[in-house]
Amino acid sequence: MAGGLRVLVVDDHPLFRFGVCTLLANEPDIEVAGEAASGANAISAAAALRPDVVVMDLHLPDLSGIQATRHIVAERPDAGVLMLTMADESESVFAAMRAGARGYLLKDAEPDEIVRAVRAVARGEAIFGPDIANRVLGFFSRPPPVSDPVFPELTGREREVLSLIAAGHNNGVIANMLCLSPKTVRNHISNVFAKLHVADRAEAIVRAREAGLGLP
Repeated sequence: MAGGLRVLVVDDHPLFRFGVCTLLANEPDIEVAGEAASGANAISAAAALRPDVVVMDLHLPDLSGIQATRHIVAERPDAGVLMLTMADESESVFAAMRAGARGYLLKDAEPDEIVRAVRAVARGEAIFGPDIANRVLGFFSRPPPVSDPVFPELTGREREVLSLIAAGHNNGVIANMLCLSPKTVRNHISNVFAKLHVADRAEAIVRAREAGLGLP
């Protein structure tokens, strides 16, 4: 980038903010364009200075870093936001991602890790500290939650029978389709009626179709 990478550093702790600014200013390709100690100041500074990257703390005295990030990214989608914070809760990580942050590091990260993250975010990459990355990967690798079955009081076989009843099949057809004896089908139907507290086949069909069973 011509003229160097322009960075805005946002943190309400003067000593930490000074340390980050000093770290980045020592890099030949990085220019510290400005600094801010609050969310509101971060928004106005980002608009005035047009930095390539905003290094953002999460906890600020007025607007949170999440709120400030949302404002900055909405106004300047090309600006990369790197969260640099002590907050390691999953809720904070995913809230930052939803707000538009491209990176998330903890404040105990090594100095060279912070510099690499700033450059990566400027290139449009998503970057996370090792612990945060493992948490993000773990979240997205979990299988989706299994939704509760319709009529959980029924067994799987009873739900199959009810679905076929709702589709308009008689007992003989159901027996053939499920490879069951007619007597077994009748027993399943009796159990379904009892568990659903319905009086007859017609009422069972209404209940089943209301729940989405037996529909084409």
